[in-house]
Amino acid sequence: MPDRPALFDELKTLTTETRNPRTMQIDVAPLAEVVRMLHEEDQIAVDAVTPELPYVAQAVEIVEAAFRNGGRLFYCGAGTSGRLGVLDAAECPPTFGTPPELVQGLIAGGKAAMFVAQEGAEDHESNGADALVEAGVTDKDVVCGIAASRRTPYVVGAVKRAREIGARTLFVTCNPRSQFTLDVDVAICPDVGPEPIMGSTRMKSGTATKLVLNMISTATMIRLGKVYENMMVDLQMTNLKLVERSKRIVMTATGVEYDEATAALEAADGHVKTALVMLLADVDAEAARVRIERGGGFVRHAIAGTAPS
Repeated sequence: MPDRPALFDELKTLTTETRNPRTMQIDVAPLAEVVRMLHEEDQIAVDAVTPELPYVAQAVEIVEAAFRNGGRLFYCGAGTSGRLGVLDAAECPPTFGTPPELVQGLIAGGKAAMFVAQEGAEDHESNGADALVEAGVTDKDVVCGIAASRRTPYVVGAVKRAREIGARTLFVTCNPRSQFTLDVDVAICPDVGPEPIMGSTRMKSGTATKLVLNMISTATMIRLGKVYENMMVDLQMTNLKLVERSKRIVMTATGVEYDEATAALEAADGHVKTALVMLLADVDAEAARVRIERGGGFVRHAIAGTAPS
């Protein structure tokens, strides 16, 4: 009889790998009951994030400090976790006008794994460590490991190498904090409990992880002045929808009509923040850019002509 690998016993200890007593009959339940069960489990995932908010705030402080010091944020994961990291990174440039290299997603198996599962690629710590070296991670950067189980070798290897380099480290996992033993600066551990389908961490774990990553990137960008009131003002006008959204933002914030918003954006070279300051401070584009620079990138400070405190 073959020896039972240590991994078999390790998986038994993970909350995300246990059976969910609430969904034991999901395979024979009426369709309406199936979707109700899934929805109720998702609500548990949302609630699981609440106790972790102080840790999310700590993570944002670390990322903000890194960005202000010329550093970058690297998400590192495998499977669903890796895809969520890549997704969050890819959405920062069009939403917040950031350069693509500022937030990057590394996934076990590389770009191909975004579309077709490359399951074996996650099984070696060296793959994660090598990915960081290839990406050129330095001690100015932040590396955020993402692994629902916490144990994914690719992610663990990346975080270990990040600490060796001197980078700050974060970790997002969906198993209890009491089971977290890795040496990182901040761990975020929404305990979502057993998945509705045993071990399918694309479900509740994926939902909780997406919420956390949304908060890390969005809150950081807010702290950097990329939001005015509750509107994105550094978005890039890279498609027709974003062009029209930019005009709506200018109209909403300033009260001008469509034609005036269009003209202001043209004078501002398509930059919403500059157009807003032009209209709200009654200055030309060059003066608006100076005000924005002096205001640390914040529209409110630029309008008032003040510097951040």
